[in-house]
This record gives sequence, structure tokens and C-alpha cells, in this order.
Amino acid sequence: MYFSKSKALLGFFLLSCLCVGALFIRTAEVPFATNNYNSADIAWMLTATALVLLMTPGLAFFYGGMVNKKNVLSTMLQSFIAMAIITVLWVILGFSCSFGNSFFGIYGNPLTFFMGKGLISGAPMAAAPTIPLLLFAMYQLKFAIITPALITGAVAGRIRFTGYIIFLILFCLFIYCPLAHATWHPNGILAKLGVLDFAGGTVVHMSAGWAALAAALYLKKKNEEPLTHARITYVLLGTGLLWFGWFGFNAGSAFSANSLATIALATTTIASGAAAFTWILCDTMRGKKPGAMGVCIGAVVGLVAITPAAGYISLPHSLIIGVVSSIVSNWLVQVRTRTGIDDTLDVFPCHGVGGMVGMMLTAVFANKNINPSVVNNGLLFGETKLFFAHCIALIVVSVFAFFGTHVLLRITNFISPLGVSEEEEIIGLDKFQHGESL
Repeated sequence: MYFSKSKALLGFFLLSCLCVGALFIRTAEVPFATNNYNSADIAWMLTATALVLLMTPGLAFFYGGMVNKKNVLSTMLQSFIAMAIITVLWVILGFSCSFGNSFFGIYGNPLTFFMGKGLISGAPMAAAPTIPLLLFAMYQLKFAIITPALITGAVAGRIRFTGYIIFLILFCLFIYCPLAHATWHPNGILAKLGVLDFAGGTVVHMSAGWAALAAALYLKKKNEEPLTHARITYVLLGTGLLWFGWFGFNAGSAFSANSLATIALATTTIASGAAAFTWILCDTMRGKKPGAMGVCIGAVVGLVAITPAAGYISLPHSLIIGVVSSIVSNWLVQVRTRTGIDDTLDVFPCHGVGGMVGMMLTAVFANKNINPSVVNNGLLFGETKLFFAHCIALIVVSVFAFFGTHVLLRITNFISPLGVSEEEEIIGLDKFQHGESL
């Protein structure tokens, strides 16, 4: 069995040890006294945090509707279990490793906020001075949840549940946390280089995209059964939830109820709409009928691409990002289908490449008149420093995420096998792994 009694007992024992350990952490924390908290900012960030969490169930429906009917529940569960496991991990170590005291700009001190220490009484983060530190931590948690969940689309229907849980933990600690620290911590190495990532194009989508490609290559396809979408209505529902939640993802990254959040919301709307329309135009030009799947995939690609740029660019430039990202990803999806790479739901062409396109176009269109925190304007305004910084970051992040994930997959497979047998894949993971069916 995938999740045997012995494994369940081991998991229960580990949780029990954590609970017992928590009893000995005696802190008398009181909220940090500050006159800088802003009630409107707190209200908006509470809302944005809830919106970003909604994206993970949205992703579950988005992916669940795309896979074969026999794998719908197992695919959706992989997103939902991430909400449980990453939440526990984030409080214990994840937030510290991402935003704790910096080790050489690449990793946070695991002890800074260990077991949530200081989150209630701590001073606000420099990037979010008007909201409590705990709210900042909870907002960032939602990003950490959805990132590894994105990877599951590349290996839908052929990964063991136990192995996935182990990989989930390892990916968060050794891929996501270093990238979050390097990009978003004030002392992070990419932040000091000048790399701009407003809401996660590098940290979330590039890392998930490259990890998805590594996982697709590692878990080679066994069964030649064609992919038939179980419920396109699920895909539509998932897209709606993702699109709705993405406003918290991007506009929330302003960390304030201000004009910058408004700009981010507007650029997000424009890019996603442009990308959705462009995708069906590309499909029509190749002789395909305009369909619901195309609109949904295009919209998500636009949301991915605008994420790193949302708070740095003008409205016309967001239109360009939506169109360009959709054309590039649509073309790469066609290229992928002619290769032997079984990226089941095209996570790399859509999320990985979409994130990279958005990252590089951020370096073209970033404008300090839009956001005063921009130190160097983009290439379009005659400055080259930001563009070259993003070129370096593109290479470094890609190599780190791809090869780092490959190492973690090998470690996971050594601990607990990752792949399923051909027979199990034919039967379907819903029934075989979870004893359930749609």
C-alpha cells in the first residue's frame, strides 16, 4: 500500500513530537507596539492572504479537470495536501529559512523564527512596515503552498502519494526557501543584484516550471494511453478561482492598500485578458476551433507572465507581456508535443516559460515613474543594468531549480519510490492509491 500503517504511525509520531516540543516553547508574546500599522493595509492584506490561498483549490480544479477521469481525485488531492503540509513546515522552519537572518544572501537562519518564535511580537518587515509581521508571514505562506503544487501537473497520474509528500517537504526547504530569501530578503543575493520580482515570477513560476521539467524527465512515461480531459467545466471553474485569487497574489504584493496595488491589479487584468484572447487566435491560425481549454490556458499564462512585472510597468506594456507570453508558450506547447517529454499538463511551457518571459520583459519595461523603488529603469528606457542583472538571474535560477530538483527527486526515490508501476497507472491512482473514484 502507498500509505501503509507503519508510515501513518511514523507520521503521527513525528507530529506528536512536534506538539510535545511546542509545549516547552514558553513565550509571553504580545503584539509589537507600533504607530506605523495602518488599518486599511491590514484589512487589505488579510483579504489578499485569503485570495492567494483560494488559488490552490483553484489549481486543484484546473489540473483535475485536465487529467483522465481515473486520476482526478489524486491530482486534486496533491494540491490540497500541500495546504496542510507546507503550513506546518512553514511555521516550524519555512518562514525562517526564507526570511530569517541571512546566511550569505542565499538562506535564512532556521532559528530566527523557529516554531513561530517572535512572529506575534516581532517588528514588521522592512518591505511591509504597516502590517504585522505575523500577517506578512501568513501571506508568504500561501506562495510557498502553491509553488510545489504547480509541479504536480507535469507528473499527474504517475507519482506515488508517499513520495510526493517527501518531495514536497524537500522542495520547499531546499529550492523554494533559498529562492525566496535570495530574491525577497533585503540581504538576498538576487535582491542586492537588483533583480525585480514583484510577486513571484522567479521564485514561484520559474522554480515550479523547471522543477516540473526535471520531474517529467525523471518519471518517464510508462503508459501510452491518450490524455482525455475529465471535466472541462472543472478547468473553467479552476481558471476563475485562479484569476480571482491572482489579484491577491499580485496586488497584495504591494503590501498596502495604495495606488501601487491598484496598478498591479490593473496590469494583471489586462495581461491575462490579452493572453487568453491571443491563445485562441494562435489555435485558430493552426486550424483548431476556439475552445474553452485554450481560453483558460491562455489566461493562466498571462497571469504567470505579468506576476514579476505587475507593480513595475505601465498598462500598455502589460498588454504586450500578455500577448508575447501567450504566443511563446502556445508555440512551445506544440513543440513539446513533438518530443518524448511527458510534461502531462505542460507546466514547463506555460508556467516555467511564462515566468521567464515575464521576468525578462520586466527588465525591458520596468519604470521608476510607476514604482519609485525601481533603482534602474528597463531596457526600453535606455538603461542596461537591470536587463543584465535579469539575464544573470535567469541562468542562475534555471540551473539551480532544474538540477537541484533532480537531486531532490533522486533523494526522494531513495527514501520512498516515486514512480508507479504500469499496471497501477492503467488502473488509475484514484482507486489504487486512495480507494476512491469520481
